[in-house]
Amino acid sequence: MGVGEIKRAVFLDRDGVLNPVVMRGGSPASPRGLDEFSLTPGAGEQVARLKEAGYVVIVVTNQPDVARGLLPQAELEAMHRVLAEGVGPDEIRFCPHDDHHQCACRKPKPGMLTQAADERGIDLTASWLVGDGYKDIEAARAAGVRAVLISADYNAQVAASRRVADLAEAVDLILEQG
Repeated sequence: MGVGEIKRAVFLDRDGVLNPVVMRGGSPASPRGLDEFSLTPGAGEQVARLKEAGYVVIVVTNQPDVARGLLPQAELEAMHRVLAEGVGPDEIRFCPHDDHHQCACRKPKPGMLTQAADERGIDLTASWLVGDGYKDIEAARAAGVRAVLISADYNAQVAASRRVADLAEAVDLILEQG
């Protein structure tokens, strides 16, 4: 990165973007172990496209099942090793808290994005977030980041100005619009 160049990022939600969600009781949920965790086909190639275009790629994911005692930290770390090796983001950030903790890092609050920007010198106004839920869209708005929603049956009611079919379409949009 040369002098005066803007450092841009693409923040990627994990569940529903880089790996399929698990449906529990008719609602989308996070995998609770490696046996439920798989990567979305082509995710590694899409992350590589973003990195080749000069974006810093950071995963930002809420993982409240840690606080709820439903997901051991070691199991989360194992899933993130698979994600890191298979997809290759520059960083994986996660919030282990539940809503009642009122932390700054749990989406829809923008803490994971703003902290990454502060630490890495990222211009949030030149950055994007790709997610699959309203918390992702709200975190992007709160941080001043452009948002893209990956459409799914479970998020039809989520208001988003940019809605795409999958990660590849999201990356196409980001690369077209800069």
